[in-house]
Amino acid sequence: MTQASSSPSPETLNIIHTGGVLEIRFNRPHRLNAVVETLYTDLLAALASAEADDDIRAVILTGEGRAFCVGADMKEHGGAKRTLFQRRQYLQLGNDVCEAILRLRKPVIAAVNGYALGAGAEMAVSCDFIVMADEAQIGFPETSIGTCVGGGVSKLLPQLVGLNMARQLLFTGRRIDGEEAKRIGLATSSWPQDSLLNEAHRLAGDLAKQAPVSIAMLKRLVNQGGHTDLEGQLQQELDAVFTCSTTEDWQEGVDAFAEKRTPNFKGQ
Repeated sequence: MTQASSSPSPETLNIIHTGGVLEIRFNRPHRLNAVVETLYTDLLAALASAEADDDIRAVILTGEGRAFCVGADMKEHGGAKRTLFQRRQYLQLGNDVCEAILRLRKPVIAAVNGYALGAGAEMAVSCDFIVMADEAQIGFPETSIGTCVGGGVSKLLPQLVGLNMARQLLFTGRRIDGEEAKRIGLATSSWPQDSLLNEAHRLAGDLAKQAPVSIAMLKRLVNQGGHTDLEGQLQQELDAVFTCSTTEDWQEGVDAFAEKRTPNFKGQ
């Protein structure tokens, strides 16, 4: 397997492009990958690059070291002298990252290798799939430090685990491990730590083989389905099916089925 690595900001991210999969690793292990402003801006740039690169079919987010991301770097926050406007801009960056993950036309997998807390949990919930190490922990500790969740979690989490469970997790800040996250529907799967990245790449590889236009259409439909009425959703699906039928990949899929071979989709 050949790998091409690049890192626009080695202090915050390690980026590995393997085949059709882009793996983005948060790279502040000395601070358990706690978020600083530069990490957010670098991640936005990496996601924008993934969106523009037709060779990238799926994205994995994970963390270096013992954590996925433990949320805001409280040490840096404590020493920072931000105006109220600058504070608002920083908070907006967190929302922008989660929105970018949600709106990316390509599937995003959170491979939660360790602690995913606060902003780390928000980014994970924004992903299309969460795969966790069995002993990893995810939680929303905001009420314990006098703040509130962001990144759309108050909308997304109830859709994933139900309103009652979402209230429990958000109001109490209780952490859960990978096995419990899988049981309640928050995580897609849970694995031993040494298998986690292999399983994340296996899922990403399966996703990368699918027709990119179809994936993009479905991601938008699924994400908007919770707030669209049935008539509107049916119309959106009809438009999506018609759009897919205009692509070269649609013809490739039909031909491959008839010829009993694996299709080679190009995203066109």
